[in-house]
Amino acid sequence: MLRTVRATRYVTPLREGGSLPGLVEADDDGTYVAKFSAAGQGTASLVAEVVVGELGRRLGVRVPELVVLTLDAEIAKREPDPEVQELLLASTVPNLGMDFLPRSTGYDGIAWQPPPREAAVLYWVDAFSANIDRTWRNANLLVWHRQLWAIDHGAALVFQHAWPPVEAWAARRYDLSQHVLAPVVSTLPGADLDAVDADLAAVVTDDLLTEVLGLVPDKWLLAMNSAQATEESRALTAADWRARYVTYLAARRDGGRAWRGGTVAA
Repeated sequence: MLRTVRATRYVTPLREGGSLPGLVEADDDGTYVAKFSAAGQGTASLVAEVVVGELGRRLGVRVPELVVLTLDAEIAKREPDPEVQELLLASTVPNLGMDFLPRSTGYDGIAWQPPPREAAVLYWVDAFSANIDRTWRNANLLVWHRQLWAIDHGAALVFQHAWPPVEAWAARRYDLSQHVLAPVVSTLPGADLDAVDADLAAVVTDDLLTEVLGLVPDKWLLAMNSAQATEESRALTAADWRARYVTYLAARRDGGRAWRGGTVAA
């Protein structure tokens, strides 16, 4: 399970994020970037944060620690900004916290670049999870102590917003030509890209997918029931939701080479 921490102080909003994340201090003396359950994207974005972030971590991608973040209503009442106060008061379902990396800088591809194979692993994870939110417009990459850290995966797993036929999503190819790491990945020979593909696909077993889905809090999954269009979806239990995600992700893994590596590794 992800660790659970309790927010003790809301520090400041981070307005560069569309979901109005904020910086908070917690009872473990840590500082976290908080993603709130009542933000416009709903809890589906929090599910994607955990699934893609923790899957990436198990494949070798550096991701700041993710925690379940609880928030006391009294903290919200002390916030003078009415928009932020409304968001905090509505976020009674546990929220997501991401460890804050002090003095980290945004990746620009100029001052420093990661090793090509490391870049290829993250590129593969983004292709697998359909994370198209890793462009120069919004890199969602930090450099901390001369190491690359991946953040903000809430836009991935696009299937969860419409639940198309499994086979259709499993083979769907996304245009990753604008991916920030594409120039680095393209320096690898094709044989090396094939090796990355084979190595990572072998690691992403059904057991690993089940393990990662087990980290998602039940309340985030059950909160999605009211957002689904069919009675069948609204009746799903948390276990049903987890099994559904595993089915879609396993099918993606087994869907052949059509999607793998996006435009660079084809």
